[in-house]
Amino acid sequence: MSDAFGNVYEDEGRARAYGTLRFPGTYHLAFRDLPSLVCHYGRGSRALDFGCGTRRSTRFLRDLGFQVIGLDISQAMLDQARSLDPDGDYRLVGDGGILDEFVRDSFGVILAAFTFDNIPTDAAKSEALNGLRTLLACDGSLFLVVSSPVIYVNEWVSFSTKNFPENREAQDGDRVRIVMLDVPDRRPVEDVLCTDANYQRLFENAGLKLREMLSPLATGQEATPWVSEATIAPWTIYILSHITNR
Repeated sequence: MSDAFGNVYEDEGRARAYGTLRFPGTYHLAFRDLPSLVCHYGRGSRALDFGCGTRRSTRFLRDLGFQVIGLDISQAMLDQARSLDPDGDYRLVGDGGILDEFVRDSFGVILAAFTFDNIPTDAAKSEALNGLRTLLACDGSLFLVVSSPVIYVNEWVSFSTKNFPENREAQDGDRVRIVMLDVPDRRPVEDVLCTDANYQRLFENAGLKLREMLSPLATGQEATPWVSEATIAPWTIYILSHITNR
């Protein structure tokens, strides 16, 4: 398998923990605005869920009316997805990477929700972005949901970072740790920090145009007893398309 993809979720216990997770707490803000964004920027009826995990985001796209294919590097996650959704189309990234799976210009919508948090190097991120651009229809949009760097240095309804003060010194490409509070598996998750400036450089180098960027905050009107979410945005949403002059 290409070393462009690091597999940190090839773990049956973690896959079971993720299997029934929907959009609680802080996760709500990552997905709250996506239906209107996908409706506005998306095209066609075919969607790719890149980094589908145990099917949470695949199910989300299907509920929006898309014919969805879920793609992941973790066999354990895909096994869990297939057991929960036997009729779904879930595929493992093979040795040749994502371009071996599909023809170019296949999807009017591509979603990568939290996937790039776990891609270990800029070179690997670039390979993934170039592959996704190739699969993206000429009038389609790529939606990236990523963790903002501030998520790793604050406390949240769904996450804790207080035991990892070293996160505060992290720079682009450094490993950071965070504990998920919505699942029984409280082992720290290890992500890779990537700043907005670095993402935007990677997008341009991959031939992708930034159409819109959002940093969703809680309104304060929700029933959830927010910790930091009403004043600090834990997520960044990038909507990307082809650079037409290439």
